[in-house]
Amino acid sequence: MDADYGIPRELSDLQKLRSHYHPELPPCLQGTTVRVELRDATTAADPAGEHTIKRFFPHTYGQPLAHFLRATAKVPDAQIITEHPAIRVGVLFCGRQSPGGHNVIWGLHDALKVHNPKNILLGFLGGSEGLFAQKTLEITDDVLATYKNQGGYDMLGRTKDQIRTTEQVNAAMAACKALKLDGLVIIGGVTSNTDAAHLAEKFAETKCLTKVVGVPVTLNGDLKNQFVEANVGFDTICKVNSQLISNVCTDALSAEKYYYFIRLMGRKASHVALDCTLQSHPNMVILGEEVAASKLTIFDITQQICDAVQARAEHDKNHGVILLPEGLIESIPEVYSLLQEIHGLLRQGVSADKISSQLSPWASALFEFLPHFIRKQLLLHPESDDSAQLSQIETEKLIAHLVETEMNKRLKEGTYKGKKFNAICHFFGYQARGSLPSKFDCDYAYVLGHVCYHILAAGLNGYMATITNLKNPANKWHCGASPISAMMTVKRYGRGPGKASIGVPALHPATVDLRGKSYELLSQNATKFLLDDVYRNPGPLQFDGPGADAKAGSLVVEDADYIGAIKKLQEYLDKVRTIVKPGCSQDVLKAALSAMASVTDILSVISSPSSVSTPF
Repeated sequence: MDADYGIPRELSDLQKLRSHYHPELPPCLQGTTVRVELRDATTAADPAGEHTIKRFFPHTYGQPLAHFLRATAKVPDAQIITEHPAIRVGVLFCGRQSPGGHNVIWGLHDALKVHNPKNILLGFLGGSEGLFAQKTLEITDDVLATYKNQGGYDMLGRTKDQIRTTEQVNAAMAACKALKLDGLVIIGGVTSNTDAAHLAEKFAETKCLTKVVGVPVTLNGDLKNQFVEANVGFDTICKVNSQLISNVCTDALSAEKYYYFIRLMGRKASHVALDCTLQSHPNMVILGEEVAASKLTIFDITQQICDAVQARAEHDKNHGVILLPEGLIESIPEVYSLLQEIHGLLRQGVSADKISSQLSPWASALFEFLPHFIRKQLLLHPESDDSAQLSQIETEKLIAHLVETEMNKRLKEGTYKGKKFNAICHFFGYQARGSLPSKFDCDYAYVLGHVCYHILAAGLNGYMATITNLKNPANKWHCGASPISAMMTVKRYGRGPGKASIGVPALHPATVDLRGKSYELLSQNATKFLLDDVYRNPGPLQFDGPGADAKAGSLVVEDADYIGAIKKLQEYLDKVRTIVKPGCSQDVLKAALSAMASVTDILSVISSPSSVSTPF
């Protein structure tokens, strides 16, 4: 099987055209000189968990933000690196495949060779298992030739992707030492980058010379925080799904007799469902975060959809399109509790056919109420993180079944006057994650690869490659690096058994912010989407011409350039120092003291542990 990795692909004409596309580098990454500004020490976003995070990461917590500078930047204390001795770097895919992953490796390879042609890049075959077994492939121009701007992870492959146990960490360290690696780049999402942070700390503690760098690549779009604006792959997933959804919307409008229930990827967060809704304008979306926040039961959701169907029927519309994230099933309180009971019994060795008889009375009643096909799917063994096998649970069919039952009841009772309810169900998951990456994901991933080299050249360990101001063209992107430990929070309690992560610092999936601008935009348009059929078709992925430079709606709407804002704050502080200095007037001094006192009082209240929300 290893012999299949890195072999030349058979490319279509379009793939060949894409393989010749070369992303643009921001000015701060151009040339052979690395200019890095190390700013103030970082702190945890979760003040209540700071002590715990500091205890777990004594060597890598509190490191400064790094910002890479263009040649024209005037920063007196910037570190200028002009000498680039030959280094050896390892890279691996860790986590589910996401469009654009290959471009991270391409960008890293190009940066290595530009700064010193003797640099070596080794790809680990089969993800973390390849790392432990020290199975490598040297990445060259020939290997990369048919993987540039292409989807999938098949150049190197991936496995179960975990670097967590003592045995696994020791195997990773042994591999890095045996291969004499100066750097290890881990490409993945929330879990993979958490592992990267712990690995970096272990390496620092044991004085292992290998520096560990993480890259935010996940199709779920849930590795978001003050430092990370977007994840490689999310843009592609949303665009591909939005076209499929829009095609279905057109079909629904043409036939005028079907309701389509579409389940989308999104395990812990509903970012994909939200962004696809903003792009394609289906009639309705049920977000897991809404359900959890309002503690909606499965019957509440059914009634909500049925009321929507009835309202549309009153406007002579007997068709529609409804989106559901795959993680919805775990957001429904009673179903989640049922799953926890089932998983507990499975862990005790109770066979699936005996589960029902050993459930608590209420859980047994709910279990028996559910359709047979859903019962069978709920009995599947949970994932390693104790979550259900969400991709295998046909939530869309369950909801469609319950809605159809209720609509038939209303039709019989005479409270519903529309046509007979007909549902068609789809799951859009694997169709999108193997897609050719969008232009944005190609650019973003390639530039992140270059950032990884700059991080290693600066001698930084335990950092994630970050780029902000992404809503603008690439020549205005702000490239830098942020300590992964600064992104961490500490769970203080959780639901269900198997809570090994409670009290341990980790990156946690960022859920849809119900107070954010994207959700606000959805709320403002919800009634129009429901009743007016304002379906929008963005078309297939565009690589040139109109639409090629379009970006995920949520990225543009949220407009969160955290690093840029930090820089602007530094400029204000520097200006204050310039104005308020010995010899300034009493009026200037008094005004500065009054303003600063007010600012510090407000910031002290806002940043106190009691005022900062923490993950459950």
